[in-house]
Order: sequence, then C-alpha cells, then structure tokens
Amino acid sequence: MGKNSVLDQLKYEVSKELGYINSGPQDYANFLNNAKFEVAQELGIPLKAGYNGDLISRDAGRIGGRIGGKIGGNMVRKMIEYAENQMKNSGSLL
Repeated sequence: MGKNSVLDQLKYEVSKELGYINSGPQDYANFLNNAKFEVAQELGIPLKAGYNGDLISRDAGRIGGRIGGKIGGNMVRKMIEYAENQMKNSGSLL
C-alpha cells in the first residue's frame, strides 16, 4: 500500500467489509485499478491505460469522487466509532 499506511489500511479494511475485495492488498490495488476504468466508462470519460495528461482535472475528480464516495462514507463511520470507543474507554480521544 501507499505511504499513508494508516489511511491505506482503513481504506483496505472498509473495502473488504463492503465486499469489494476478498483477499489482500494486491486484490485492493486491482479493485481500484478496475474501478477507475469502469467509472470512467460509465461517465463517458476517455481514460486509457498509461499516460492521461490530456485528461482535465474535473473529469479526474469525477472518477475519484465516484470511487471514493461509498468507501469514504464508511471510512467516516468507522472513524467515528473509533473515536467514540476511545472516549468511552479512556475518557479522551488520545
């Protein structure tokens, strides 16, 4: 996974919980790669393998936003659960 390992781990766990992946980090990487092409096709955005420097930022954001939407919402839910448990168990967030 990437350099933000805690965040990447959370994304991986949420994706697994939602049934997007079944095994390890490579399955997660494959899911993300496949998802971006599927979403681009659904939105009519000409995403291709390799260089996409001609893609406008708005279209790239639409692809990422669609992929991250469901995962992101569930990540927020998990972070809130974590904070609530921390507060309940120790009386503070830290």
